[in-house]
Amino acid sequence: MNETPRDPEHPTGHGPYDDTSAYDLGPQPTWAPDDETATHPVVPPAYAAPPAAPPARGRKGFAAAVVAASLVVGGAAGLGGAAAWSALEDDGTGNGTSSGVQTSQVVDTPVSDAEPGSVQQVAETVLPSVVRIDVSSGQEGGSGSGIVLSSDGQILTNEHVIAAAGEGADITVSFDDGSRATATVLGADPLTDTAVIQAEGVEGLTPATIGSSEDLRVGQEVVAIGSPFGLDATVTSGIVSALDRPVGVASDASGDATIYPAIQTDAAINPGNSGGPLVDTNGHVVGINSSIRTSGSTSGASGGSIGLGFSIPIDEVLPIVEQMAAGETPTHARLGISVSDATAAEGQSGAEAVIGALVREVGEGSTAGDAGLEPGDVVVRVDDTMITGSDSLVATIRSYRPGDTVTLTFVRDGEEQSVDLELDTDAETS
Repeated sequence: MNETPRDPEHPTGHGPYDDTSAYDLGPQPTWAPDDETATHPVVPPAYAAPPAAPPARGRKGFAAAVVAASLVVGGAAGLGGAAAWSALEDDGTGNGTSSGVQTSQVVDTPVSDAEPGSVQQVAETVLPSVVRIDVSSGQEGGSGSGIVLSSDGQILTNEHVIAAAGEGADITVSFDDGSRATATVLGADPLTDTAVIQAEGVEGLTPATIGSSEDLRVGQEVVAIGSPFGLDATVTSGIVSALDRPVGVASDASGDATIYPAIQTDAAINPGNSGGPLVDTNGHVVGINSSIRTSGSTSGASGGSIGLGFSIPIDEVLPIVEQMAAGETPTHARLGISVSDATAAEGQSGAEAVIGALVREVGEGSTAGDAGLEPGDVVVRVDDTMITGSDSLVATIRSYRPGDTVTLTFVRDGEEQSVDLELDTDAETS
């Protein structure tokens, strides 16, 4: 689809999600825990020697004991690792009374099976199918995550992960069992920010189970897995915050934009999560974690999660993934028009409101031209999906495949009209 090129000084465009960015991930920081710890021995209180007691009462003398032990992990039973003290106090009347002090017990935490649908159960199911991907070339490098597609090493990830160090970079994959392998690129698609790589010399991997993003509902629980900041096998959980959120993250030299109808989630996603799976509570992959929105408080720095993460819906890109895995060039649906955001008429109170995608140009011989669209028309709906701007239209059309028939609703001279058309393809023809 020949969308209007974006302003080269503002490559992410003019949509409401302009500052949503997928990271080209640089070297990850080394994490080290604070090693400054201080311990202070427990000192029992000192007691003065009791006064001499008359022999007739058989009075008990004061006694104090301190028991100390190091913490025992694992199979120790009883009071191992506890510290306790007890005493018999004199009330001054000659009658000794006993005062017991209860202490913490150290016990084994019982091991129980994970509840079906719990985050624990999902993690146990999916972790063997998630890998870390390291990319390096000279002084350039980065890392991300990937999803195992086949037992012999086909892996799905983001295009921006493998492009982090430029063309010809070395790619290393780290697996759940600690083993590593080099990998080569089978296919990459910048328009959908997806890529498939092949790990060399591996077998017996656990392929992920692919689910359906179409079945997702807002508020549904989801789990994200990946290697944020290089921390392998990190599991976070949250909910689906929104669906079909148009997210644009880049544009190429031809003006073609990377835009997709994203799954928005509040599960923590950070640099390094890119390419990893977003899964439902069945452990089925429903999305590919790709980008986050940051607060922008630190100029020039890659911020962390503020609860606004975006994943590429698996349904929309699975046909493209299959093309790349087979060594084919990915194809995309297109209308054959150039568009920009349409806004309310000047003079309207308040901020300008985006109301659709304004048609700027119509390609000769395109499906949109054959259907009668003209420059100045405003596209407001594709099938049942409302169109709120140019990014929204591009993302929606990319969720279809070439040859699909859609109903396009547009406004011309204040009158709403609809037309059915068959989507074009961007495949090159000889």
